[in-house]
Amino acid sequence: MSVPVVEPDRYDEQLEAKRSRIVELFARFAAPAPEVFPSPASHYRQRCEFRLWHDGDELHHAMFEVDPADPKRKTVVRLTQYPVASRRINELMPQLIEAVRDNPVLRHRLFQVEYLTTLAGETLITLIYHRQLDEHWDEQARALEQRLGAAIIGRARKQRRVLTRDHVTEHLEVDGQVLHYQQVENSFTQPNAEIARAMLHWTRAVTRAEGGGRRPRDLVELYCGNGHFTIALAENFRRVVATEISRTSVASAQVNLAANAVDNAVVGRMSSEEFGAALDGEKQGQRVSELALETHDFATVLVDPPRAGLDEASCERIARFDEIVYISCNPETLAGNLEQLTRTHAIERLALFDQFPWTDHCECGVLLRRRAGGD
Repeated sequence: MSVPVVEPDRYDEQLEAKRSRIVELFARFAAPAPEVFPSPASHYRQRCEFRLWHDGDELHHAMFEVDPADPKRKTVVRLTQYPVASRRINELMPQLIEAVRDNPVLRHRLFQVEYLTTLAGETLITLIYHRQLDEHWDEQARALEQRLGAAIIGRARKQRRVLTRDHVTEHLEVDGQVLHYQQVENSFTQPNAEIARAMLHWTRAVTRAEGGGRRPRDLVELYCGNGHFTIALAENFRRVVATEISRTSVASAQVNLAANAVDNAVVGRMSSEEFGAALDGEKQGQRVSELALETHDFATVLVDPPRAGLDEASCERIARFDEIVYISCNPETLAGNLEQLTRTHAIERLALFDQFPWTDHCECGVLLRRRAGGD
């Protein structure tokens, strides 16, 4: 990956370039003008990972700059600060180096560090090693927890040592309501908390019933992760069924449903393909029966797939629903999926979320509704 060059004075310029690209990319679908949600120009990433570079007695955070002309060539970039990362991560970077550099138990064969922080500054640090860890490491790592004011996890091959906890809890205020999210180490979470908040606001707004209150029909969410959208959208629908394949994320989503007192949503561990088969009555079993699909009346589907987007069969599956909310971290694959989805649905709303400033990447949101006569 490239190390982003952060120039706050030029933030609007890079955002406008993304907006123009999105307008051009989706023009063929007669999409409305995108609603644009800017990011903070710096210190916006709540999670980051770095290599730890050993140079004699010295120790540095590092990233690799890839030569675009020859991707096999990588240059080590040593970092003392990283303006992309949250202020809490930047505060901890020199403190961690100072604490570990002259401590042989913590430093020996340490090669990577991962930071996970929240807007309030709660922090989890994962130290990753090319050796097995023991009780001597535990003792030194507990002292490090006290010194840094952060939870510490140690990882090595087939080993994970959790000293205090394996998660942080993010609190996001959305439309005057504070939502609580457990975020577990080594599982997917939205990296840009301010943009995460904007995405929740937008998806709530586009699915809100006229006049407020809950819609009389139900929502199905695929790729729900830790319940990021599930929690925020539950109040807009009669009931919600959310699915996710990761055991860790499903467990975290269930914790988050309870933490937010959401009583009209259920999370099932299954793939989108398995859910489609269950909806068609082709798959049965305990996990399917727990969802009680026969009692639901689904009108809306929300998908937030990986960068590769959806395959043809998945697009066909979600096109059965009257309303589609599609969140995408790759506009190119979204455009490819829209070639299929716009045969039956029209784009009603389009949003650009600047999830990744100073890169070519951005996040998009699309609301599609079935055309009159669309099959």
